Amino acid sequence: MIVQNAPADVLSDVLRLMQAQTLCSARLVARGDWSIRFRPPNTIKFNVVTAGTCWIQAEGPVGIEAPQRLDAGDCFVVVRGGFVLASAPNLSPIPAEEVFRPSDGEGRVDAANSMSDGADEEVRFLGGSVRFDRMDGGLLFDLLPQLLMIRKATPAAAPVGWLLEQLDREWRGGTAGSQLACNDLLRLMFIHALRTHLGEHPPQGANWLAASLHPSIGRVLGAIHADPCRDWTLGELAGIAGRSRSSFAAAFRERVGVPPIDYLLRWRMRLAATRLRRGQEPVSAIAASLGYLSDSAFSATFRRIMGVSPARYRAGAGREAGSDRASTVGG
Repeated sequence: MIVQNAPADVLSDVLRLMQAQTLCSARLVARGDWSIRFRPPNTIKFNVVTAGTCWIQAEGPVGIEAPQRLDAGDCFVVVRGGFVLASAPNLSPIPAEEVFRPSDGEGRVDAANSMSDGADEEVRFLGGSVRFDRMDGGLLFDLLPQLLMIRKATPAAAPVGWLLEQLDREWRGGTAGSQLACNDLLRLMFIHALRTHLGEHPPQGANWLAASLHPSIGRVLGAIHADPCRDWTLGELAGIAGRSRSSFAAAFRERVGVPPIDYLLRWRMRLAATRLRRGQEPVSAIAASLGYLSDSAFSATFRRIMGVSPARYRAGAGREAGSDRASTVGG
């Protein structure tokens, strides 16, 4: 028997930290002339248009974006910010709270047809909301646009639509293991959406997401994530990249935003911070598992990067500041 380990995957590591948790499954049926405003969510929203045609308009911090048409089979993911769904642009929206029944996530709008000949077409949506760890989630979400669109013609649209259907069945069925199944389905949906977005809009700038797609720098990031407790040297990492030390150091900083060893230390502290928040492991055990021979050396590094000691971080002091500091793991 041959057992092969999967290659190190930086994005998978970040997604594991984020710990997806499904919050709800929702359906919407609308007829006539209608417009619904959704407040900025505290979650990530996945949606697929299962029938009909409508429009979506994102409302970001810098203003309202141009409306985009949605057809049956199109999927969209709301990462942040408010948005409006409507049968046509420029209609006065009503709050989503007036449409959806909190008990079962069902929404229905039956409005009089007064705007256009085609407005009586029934439009149907299937959606789901997922919550990620707020602090670790910023590693990825800060690098993404407000709205991810997956058109029905793209290869990912069919899998996302199918996964949303399975999510709805699992959520409403309530059978054994359904909560875990829902969480896994949402993670799969998010991966499909991300792959589509990254393929159509490769990330720009100095950050871990863009760097992970670079052939040589991506190999180095994969090596670091595969063995973060190893005492990596600049020469070893340069060898993986196939470059001289000076050339590699300059290229890494240009693409990631921080020097290679700084990235390694910041990723270690991100892992440590997550474990401090979510469990009661002794600090000494966390330090040893990340390759530190003494608690004092670990604590000094943690304080330098996160701004507070491990004990104070676990107690809750300085977590916001620590999250901001550690976000530079990815540039």
